Amino acid sequence: MSHRTRHLPEARNPVHKLIREMRYHEPSRQLLAMAYILVLAIMAEPGLVSLYWVGFSIAGLGILIRLWASGHVKKNKELATDGPYAYVRHPLYVGNILVLVGFCIASQLWWSIPVMIAFLWFYYPPAISYEDRKLHKLFGEQWENWSRDTYALWPKFKGRGFRFGGWSFRQSLMGNGEPLLVAYMIYCAWHLVVF
Repeated sequence: MSHRTRHLPEARNPVHKLIREMRYHEPSRQLLAMAYILVLAIMAEPGLVSLYWVGFSIAGLGILIRLWASGHVKKNKELATDGPYAYVRHPLYVGNILVLVGFCIASQLWWSIPVMIAFLWFYYPPAISYEDRKLHKLFGEQWENWSRDTYALWPKFKGRGFRFGGWSFRQSLMGNGEPLLVAYMIYCAWHLVVF
């Protein structure tokens, strides 16, 4: 049993336990998403140039959101409430979703959307639940006050103005290796159109 599922009720049977452990396994979520993006880039059939650019724009927005968020998060040390965290509790996940949607559109593969929806449904509800429980345990009342008015994935802008916050390239690189992920995604987008 992983540390992410330790506090959940006992699984009903071994199959349920295996599925639950898989849903909470963060490295497999990340590796599968990166592999899926590469598969879309390799198998793409970008017939309509306009759809490629729409998809690439959505993926680009997701990449920028991820880069912005990763320069703010200080895992388990400080509750990030500035920058993109002023608008949404899980901006890295929002960025991931936009990247996946963008690559699906740009690839123009009919099966990519249902596969992406299944992937998101399988991994993201448990990931969000775990992150919220962990942050609540670590930061208590501060997390409660922030989360009460900040949605998990849907940004709330009203009355918040623009808050770029104290973004740090070093934090983005050291904390998440985000610039390397950005380079990987840009390579996949380039591969999608060139080959």
